Amino acid sequence: MLKTLSFILGHPLNKGHPLSTLARYASWQVRSRLQDEIVADWIEGTKIAARNGMTGATGNIYCGLHEFADMAFVLHALGPDDLFVDVGANIGSYSILASGVVGAQSIAIEPDPGTAKSLARNIEVNALADKVEIVQSAVGAEEGEIAFTTGKDTMNRIATGADKHRQVVPLSKLDSILEGKDPVVIKMDVEGFEREALRGAQETLKNPSLVAIQLETVDNESRAWIEGAGFQKFSYDPLTRTLHKAASIDMFNQLYVRGAQELAERLQTAPKRRVSRSMI
Repeated sequence: MLKTLSFILGHPLNKGHPLSTLARYASWQVRSRLQDEIVADWIEGTKIAARNGMTGATGNIYCGLHEFADMAFVLHALGPDDLFVDVGANIGSYSILASGVVGAQSIAIEPDPGTAKSLARNIEVNALADKVEIVQSAVGAEEGEIAFTTGKDTMNRIATGADKHRQVVPLSKLDSILEGKDPVVIKMDVEGFEREALRGAQETLKNPSLVAIQLETVDNESRAWIEGAGFQKFSYDPLTRTLHKAASIDMFNQLYVRGAQELAERLQTAPKRRVSRSMI
């Protein structure tokens, strides 16, 4: 609990508002124990259908944007005519931002059947069926099936020999899912399986429509593929809407951009969005 409270009180969108932040936290703790599902108002008319234990969803309820820089980048980088690809969509928070707030098309890819039901529920409560395509599959270097963990919420991942609780899910190449499509931004949250996911996305990386990739861990081989396709590593400051060249040794929450000057102009001119008490 102390770790959670430290995170939400120190979040950029909560700083200076400790009492209302704590009240929101306490309200959720009580309500989520009395109701199986809560449909909470979120950003500019969107909603999140969440249950107790959904860490990513509750982070958005506590903070507005749980992953502040990454989520704000999606809000600022995309336009209504763009295609967003949400790899490891979980319950669909990023797809709601892209399609429910910005108005872009999204492809939300989630392998876990139970989580995919929660994703579909969030697409339903936001009336986004015409904007969000759900693909229930893991992504990797080949087509087929693969073992996937269960019971880990946002930390579910491709299973290893040490994982006792597992299930078999479909496995697809991102190149196959996106054949004939022109993605603009890809968010990839695959809990350490990035190399295999990118191995199956070589044609996607070459697609000139793609201007940004958000992902977590990047090893040397993956970095070579990404940089070989013309991307450079940046960080994003949502408050100033500026891109900054980032050190290659950073390990987590990495942003790779192609065509930084053109993207910087788009970031500066994107509409402001009301998130909690702030306009960003």
